[in-house]
Amino acid sequence: MAIFTDPIREHADFGPGDAEWLHLLVGDWQMVADLAFADLALWFPHPELGYIALAHVRPSTTHTAFHSDFVGEGIRSDLQPLVDKAWNSRSIERSSETNWNSEMALRVEAVPMVRNGRTLAVVTTHMDLSSSRMPSRLELTYRQCAYDLLRMGTLGLWPDFASPTGSRRGAPRVGDGLIRLDADGVVQYASPNGVSAFRRLGDGESLEGRSLAEVTAGLLKDRRMVDETLPLVVTGRMPWRSEIESRGVSLSLRAIPLRDEQQRFGALVLCRDVSELRRREMELVTKDATIREIHHRVKNNLQTVAALLRMQSRRMVSDEAKQGLEQAMRRVATIALVHETLSQGLTQSVDFDELIGRQFRLSAEVASPSQQVRTERSGSFGELPSDLATPLALVINELVTNAVEHGLEGRAGTVWLLADRSEGDDGEELTVTIADDGVGLPQTPHVEGLGLQIVRTLVTSELGGTITWERREGGGTEVKIRLSLAGK
Repeated sequence: MAIFTDPIREHADFGPGDAEWLHLLVGDWQMVADLAFADLALWFPHPELGYIALAHVRPSTTHTAFHSDFVGEGIRSDLQPLVDKAWNSRSIERSSETNWNSEMALRVEAVPMVRNGRTLAVVTTHMDLSSSRMPSRLELTYRQCAYDLLRMGTLGLWPDFASPTGSRRGAPRVGDGLIRLDADGVVQYASPNGVSAFRRLGDGESLEGRSLAEVTAGLLKDRRMVDETLPLVVTGRMPWRSEIESRGVSLSLRAIPLRDEQQRFGALVLCRDVSELRRREMELVTKDATIREIHHRVKNNLQTVAALLRMQSRRMVSDEAKQGLEQAMRRVATIALVHETLSQGLTQSVDFDELIGRQFRLSAEVASPSQQVRTERSGSFGELPSDLATPLALVINELVTNAVEHGLEGRAGTVWLLADRSEGDDGEELTVTIADDGVGLPQTPHVEGLGLQIVRTLVTSELGGTITWERREGGGTEVKIRLSLAGK
């Protein structure tokens, strides 16, 4: 999939880290759009279009100024002089005239994004001025915070590579709660949602004028469970994330230090109540642990059944009865091995290569206690869903046993196992081949035993695949199983 810097890749003179810095900006500028109550657009010079729009974000705190998508299009002629001026001056430029967009009046600012003394792009902000009401303290504070962040962009101080990358569940947004701190970590302003979040933690007083670090410390009940990043987050010293828990309430915190050319003069702290998210995560962990325990107990029960079958077979006088019980024991042990693998992980898929690596050799050895049988395995099964792993392991076990007992017929030989995953017409397919260098297929039709009947039933009913028997080139038999993995 194309990324937003692809249209400028040919003529962009970027240095090390410049493209990544712009991606970091676009990954985090929803916060600025929400604080500025404005649409943001990212522009880059283009030899034919003047400037090309690389990205666009709409605010979630107010209505958008642009209902149509203009990413990939050239800049309007009335906007280009302002963007040109910002690109060359490397400072924030504001339009001297009100810009009209359909029915609304817009105030437009052009903010150059400068890194290592070079302008990499220009961000334009488009704020609606058609509302005649007096802006509230919340709006004024939010807009000042947006200006501070954009001003840091002109100095190359924001976005910060020290910020945590990647998504983190419960990441706070502007609307969840915002707190502005001064350089000493004292609260200058707290949004209503920010105040409510700390009240749920147990703080009943006003946050403004108090040290956020002291407020947080007073809410902690168990100091041993404190996130080590918390002190640096609540003082606004580092652009990190942390979490605090008190009275059953979990609060996710994110700090954005505010800096100028000389020093840090404050910080923004975004907060979000993630109690319900953490409760659901705990439920999932509990369910995962329960599922693992069930697989473990099923494995133990199946191993007990296999042991009982083994004891019963020793008491049998008839060789046919003894052989039947031993075959049943091997089948139960194969199913138990799949459940043992499932009990060791949190996913409902199985690393089938690891599982069959043990089972393949064991099946050949059990079926040939007095024969010299060599086993060779190639190809990769990869991760398979558990509903496929159990029947497929049983099928391979039966076919390997059949190859040793009826293909090699008591003499030394080799059994091969080959796995091939490939893309077919209907999606990904898996082909499994079991071959031996034994006597080959019989010349006349023969009655299938219980093992082969089990194989046919599992392949067609459980796996939804096909199975064929062929003569192997060079002697012996080759069995191919084909099944579709699409949608599995």
